Amino acid sequence: MRIYHAACAGILCALSIVWSSAVANARDDFMVVGPATTSPIGHHLFCGERPSDCRIDPAQMGGPLPLDEALLRRVSAINVAVNASIAAKSDRDLYGVEERWTYPDAAKGDCEDYALLKRRDLLAIGIKGANLLMTVVRKRNGEGHAVLTLRTTKGDYVLDNLSLAVRRWRETPYTFVKRQSSDNPRRWVSIEDGADLVVGSVRK
Repeated sequence: MRIYHAACAGILCALSIVWSSAVANARDDFMVVGPATTSPIGHHLFCGERPSDCRIDPAQMGGPLPLDEALLRRVSAINVAVNASIAAKSDRDLYGVEERWTYPDAAKGDCEDYALLKRRDLLAIGIKGANLLMTVVRKRNGEGHAVLTLRTTKGDYVLDNLSLAVRRWRETPYTFVKRQSSDNPRRWVSIEDGADLVVGSVRK
């Protein structure tokens, strides 16, 4: 079991938490999701290898997570700890393929592997799967990237291997393309912020 409380202390904790006192409008706080869309090939294959991680579990369904500063600190500590524990390596370097989503059990992985591990660790502290959504974004240079979205009553937050901060989604430098549905882990929905496919996808 990992120990996270020491990972978020002092100035690091202050850097890793973004807690805005301003009240933004609902459109800025929450992603506007659209119709069902293609799932990333990597996630499709991941679900084939680990069906228990992608099944619909009524116990994991529900509304957005009630969020307070104490819980955000716990989430931030996990974000910092996972980022520090994994060495960034491409799927090509690790597995000889362009796209493979998996848990970085050998302490090496690509962006989606960080996000999968954060999801698993946050599930372990009692956050429901409906509020931990794998998400595809586009960087400013056009490159595809994967992050984890935390769905809360205060808006959608992003855990990213490229940042110590847990940020509101609108405070990130990304264009948001699609994410897992909150009611079916295998299903993906489009995000109004962006429409282009940026990683390999499979249509069902």
